[in-house]
Amino acid sequence: MSEKKKSSSNNMTALFGAAFLMATSAIGPGFLTQTATFTGQYGAIFAMVIVCTILLDVTTQLNIWSIIGVSGMRGQDIANKVLPGLGYFIAFLVSLGGLVFNIGNVGGAATGLNVMFGLPLKAGTIIGGAIGILIFLSKDAKNGMDKMTKYLGSIMIVVVLFVAFRSKPPVGEAVVSLFKFSEAPGLVFPMITLLGGSCGGYITFSGAHRLLDAGYSGKKDLPKVRQSVLMGIGVSGTMRILLFLAVLGVVTAMPQIVGSPEWVASPPAAAFKGGAGNIGYFIFGMVIFFAACTSIIGAAYTSVSFLKTLHPFIMENEKWFVIGFIAVSTIIMTLLGQPATLLVLAGSVNGLILPLTLLVILLASRRKDIVGEDYKHPTVLIVLGLCVVLLTGYSGIKAVPNILTIFG
Repeated sequence: MSEKKKSSSNNMTALFGAAFLMATSAIGPGFLTQTATFTGQYGAIFAMVIVCTILLDVTTQLNIWSIIGVSGMRGQDIANKVLPGLGYFIAFLVSLGGLVFNIGNVGGAATGLNVMFGLPLKAGTIIGGAIGILIFLSKDAKNGMDKMTKYLGSIMIVVVLFVAFRSKPPVGEAVVSLFKFSEAPGLVFPMITLLGGSCGGYITFSGAHRLLDAGYSGKKDLPKVRQSVLMGIGVSGTMRILLFLAVLGVVTAMPQIVGSPEWVASPPAAAFKGGAGNIGYFIFGMVIFFAACTSIIGAAYTSVSFLKTLHPFIMENEKWFVIGFIAVSTIIMTLLGQPATLLVLAGSVNGLILPLTLLVILLASRRKDIVGEDYKHPTVLIVLGLCVVLLTGYSGIKAVPNILTIFG
């Protein structure tokens, strides 16, 4: 009986771990900045974008996690089955986007330590990278990763809830705004931007790959896989809603804050300070530090998980590749300082990755040699998934000139 209880406990730990890994990978410095920036720009009507983004996120992640789970194959291996060689290309894109975003994540950790304790940015950069490396140097690195993302993710939700209460947002106005459908056409750009930040690049694969490593695969485990993805979206969605409400309360009461020097420097920092004073500013430092640390872990783990099945040497030395990934991110951030150009590049690359990877997954859902003879992928998920592919594909194509400008 005790063994059965232990097994059940381990199962829930793995499911929660995968859920929080995905959620906290999405809740990075970019997540905070994007949500605060658009809330300041659009006000209460932005509630419609928040809800639509969460619904599209559910569609995307259920498609990807379901096919990875039922097939027992990682994203790059599925892509190679759909079209030989495509998996190598996707692995390169995802790893590149993960590396560039990880440079920003390490910078976010430095910003958080600077806000909380006044540490110089370079010292904070090294500390942020060192924390990620120490997690993977531990004997049970993956269990440590699960625990860290779960605890830090929970703390972030609690402290942002506190700021949301202090800022007294006009909740009724936000709810009414959900039904102002005439405003919808002008909200497509921020919606696609937020969707890319929620499940673009490596993010949507992080939890699914973690479940494969925990032994979840095949049709029998599909209910648990879907339970885990819904938990993860519940966490990231809750954080998105609370952050929106916290910022909305501030920009409603103090509209002059939008566009101020403090806002231009960091919209979420200005909003937290405006909503809860110096305590709010300290909370911002805590949130961005925790968000950065969990995203460092998620980006490194998932990026290497895209490479490890491509060569036995990477598989055998996975831990050291993850550590090297974090170390390179830290060194680049230390040398370059503000990674603004790299973050623009990463955003553009991820804008192209999401429609490509989701389209591959949808094609794989019809392949019996991938999903098995007795599995039928829900038609509603396929139709909604195709809608996401078209929306994000259009946005990704529009981002190509930005990529060319960066390289040119």
